[in-house]
Amino acid sequence: MKDILWLIRKTLSVLLKNKISLLLIIGLPIAGALLSFLIYGNVGQGTLRIGVVNHENQYIANDTVKFIEGLDHVKVSKIQSSEIEENLASKKLDAVITLDSGFSQSVRDGKPSHIEVSSIKGEQITSFIKSYLYNYIDNITAISKVAQNDQSKFDQMYVGYQKNSFKLTAHTLKDTSKNRDMTNQTVGYLMMFMLFSAVNFSGLILKEKENRTYFRLLSTPIDGRKYILSNVAVNMVVMLVQIIVTVLFMTNVFHIDPNIPLIAMIGVLMIFGLIAIGLSLAIVSLAKNSASANAMQNIIITPTCLLAGCFFPFDIMPASVQKIAEFLPQRWLLDTITKIQQGTQFADLYLNILILFAFALSFFLIAIYKFGRNNDARNFI
Repeated sequence: MKDILWLIRKTLSVLLKNKISLLLIIGLPIAGALLSFLIYGNVGQGTLRIGVVNHENQYIANDTVKFIEGLDHVKVSKIQSSEIEENLASKKLDAVITLDSGFSQSVRDGKPSHIEVSSIKGEQITSFIKSYLYNYIDNITAISKVAQNDQSKFDQMYVGYQKNSFKLTAHTLKDTSKNRDMTNQTVGYLMMFMLFSAVNFSGLILKEKENRTYFRLLSTPIDGRKYILSNVAVNMVVMLVQIIVTVLFMTNVFHIDPNIPLIAMIGVLMIFGLIAIGLSLAIVSLAKNSASANAMQNIIITPTCLLAGCFFPFDIMPASVQKIAEFLPQRWLLDTITKIQQGTQFADLYLNILILFAFALSFFLIAIYKFGRNNDARNFI
């Protein structure tokens, strides 16, 4: 134990002297949290700019336009058909609703048509408008179906509907989806930085072998097993520092509420820290020199983080890619955090935790096996 503590102090002293390396270890996770905040910080805020093209002068079409104008967080501009492409391309408008000739009659007939919602910003914008607009039109269509061909009955029911004689009480609920997205994105970047940091620290083994420092250490009472354990211990300290710094900045500086107990969050991230260290040792055990270890980490870490959904929402990826991600530890960690955010008790996630530990154990076993068969290691394990 005395030899291991001496090796730990030696490695930490070298780390503290390297200011650039220390800055990267602490600064990169903070940069990841900042990037997530900038990406999602303004999502869901502001006013939608909606253009309306009304080719009719019928009361149903005109009342539909008035309904859109009455929506919260929506600013309506009446434009001409020739102005649609220009306003959308220049981003002056977020979406355009076009009511073509025949719209009012189609609603009166119970088969609404001749309506189009255009946007270059995709479903994120159009789904919000459609959810309100189509519900409004469906209500009028229902009136039409009840009145059938009786125009006076339809007019009477329609006027009653427009008067809104019923009372509506609205309660605003706190939207936590944005914080969940920022948390998952921050954790995704943190996992990538943890993996790179772990490989870099385990790579010290190769560097000290290359400059013969390792073999000089083995000429002392220190053996390969103590040397590896000290490297793992320092790696765990670095992982813990990265996790704590990221969580503190995320919650206290950027005010991102992860919707998960911080102890539970730190706990599952430390399990991933074991996975990162195990993977780093496996890479080092397979690599013949520092250059090959760096190449292997680039080939393994970045693509797997990409497939696991560390850089963007996992749900937007194709189903085939999502199935591949089930074999990646990053995916299981993000899934664990998401389930805790959704209210699942930590005790009910034993399968996820066991799988994460299984990943860590597998990587450590690979490293032990390869180190044990490596003739150049000279009693590495």
